[in-house]
Amino acid sequence: MEVINAIGRRKAAIARVFLNEGKGQITINKKDYTDYFPAGQLQYIVKQPLNLLEVADKYDIRVNLDGGGIKGQAEALRLAISRALVLIDPESKKVLRASGFMTRDPRVVERKKPGRPKARKRFQFSKR
Repeated sequence: MEVINAIGRRKAAIARVFLNEGKGQITINKKDYTDYFPAGQLQYIVKQPLNLLEVADKYDIRVNLDGGGIKGQAEALRLAISRALVLIDPESKKVLRASGFMTRDPRVVERKKPGRPKARKRFQFSKR
């Protein structure tokens, strides 16, 4: 099996995934995923599509993660892994979509408007 490439995005985070057959090792920016994501919740988010399809120990995953915060990076990685798994087995798309792993979350930070302190906040109004 050749290497499968996929990209996942969330907010400002971009995850590029290279998936090939192996023993279930996940390497993010040349670190083990447990070192990169010390929080158990984020490790769980990353492994969700693999655990759902019961292929957690079947593939080795190499990841380049860039931009955004730690939560956005974890969710971008989840999307990228899901897309790579669909390229390997198109039948798995239905299961992954039902769990919500195939949908790119479109929410991003709203831009700051001129003459305001933040995107929607206004300066305090003074009548006199």
